[in-house]
Amino acid sequence: MSQKSLSKWLKAIIGGMGICGAFIYLYIIPILGRDLVDARPEYTSWYFPWLAVALVSAIPCYWGLYFGWKISNEIGKDNSFSMENAEYLKNISILAALDSLYFFVANVVFMVIDMNHPGVFLISLIVVFIGVAVTVAAAALSHLVRKAAEIQQENELTI
Repeated sequence: MSQKSLSKWLKAIIGGMGICGAFIYLYIIPILGRDLVDARPEYTSWYFPWLAVALVSAIPCYWGLYFGWKISNEIGKDNSFSMENAEYLKNISILAALDSLYFFVANVVFMVIDMNHPGVFLISLIVVFIGVAVTVAAAALSHLVRKAAEIQQENELTI
């Protein structure tokens, strides 16, 4: 697969992720929240705070997709192993870590003020774990891309 073809595929996947994310954040989550409030009216006061937490958690996700797009551009230019890509991957790992921390803290705060169900808290730990996994994977890839870029620079200087 050529670099240009790979870049196009990555951009298509990133675009699809953006569309799916918008569908989930702007349609599925509000509908599920409304259904829960309809079934359990005592949770009515929880709807908007939880919706706000969910929507704010989308910001780092879309920022990460932006960095993924920039990585795709670099791959299309046949510049896969570059310091720029290493930096973009580092930024993605930081965003994933911050989003995971934010979501965890929001869940703990909601538990303390009695706006969270213990079952929801336990399920949200899965989301936090996935965010931590993305953090570690992006940090590892950043390290590997940085090392590869350093080796590539050394080889270009060698006659």
